[in-house]
Amino acid sequence: MHFYPNIEKLVLASASPRRRELLSSLGLEFEIRVPQIDETPRPGENPRAFAERLAAEKAAAIHADSDTVVIAADTIVVLGDDILGKPTDEARAFDMLSSLSGQTHQVITGTCVKKDKHIEVFSVSTDVFFRVLTDWEIESYIATGCPMDKAGAYAIQGGAAHMVRSISGSYTNVVGLPLCELHEVLNSF
Repeated sequence: MHFYPNIEKLVLASASPRRRELLSSLGLEFEIRVPQIDETPRPGENPRAFAERLAAEKAAAIHADSDTVVIAADTIVVLGDDILGKPTDEARAFDMLSSLSGQTHQVITGTCVKKDKHIEVFSVSTDVFFRVLTDWEIESYIATGCPMDKAGAYAIQGGAAHMVRSISGSYTNVVGLPLCELHEVLNSF
């Protein structure tokens, strides 16, 4: 299965195993290259612009031949106007999950697809509603270690599905790569 006859070489600019799995589901073969960029938000930068900027910077950090398509993405969790990054310790993970408890938040993935000078940058936002969580549930989830390298301190596909009452929008976006929209962009290449 290969949906993209015009794409011969592909690089995924990400260390994320979740993105690797999602991209593989499109029937593509690709190389993994991990870009090194500063992921600090700029003062006053809105969340969508932040996610898109990081995706574009990750793609730009990958040196590729003119016939190679580079895909880069950055997924953030936003509660109100606050970007919840990856927790630095268990206490921060607890604070993040407590703040998401009983609330609707947004998961935004900025994505950049680049081939030579042709660059497409877009973002997808999904609303995620958490049920009310007990302290014990939060502590038990943190004890698994899963939250420590995840934006917002959770992975919907990694043990947190029971926390999610509902989502409105793309499930694959919450996992880390909006496949429907990515498929459309790849077809345009």
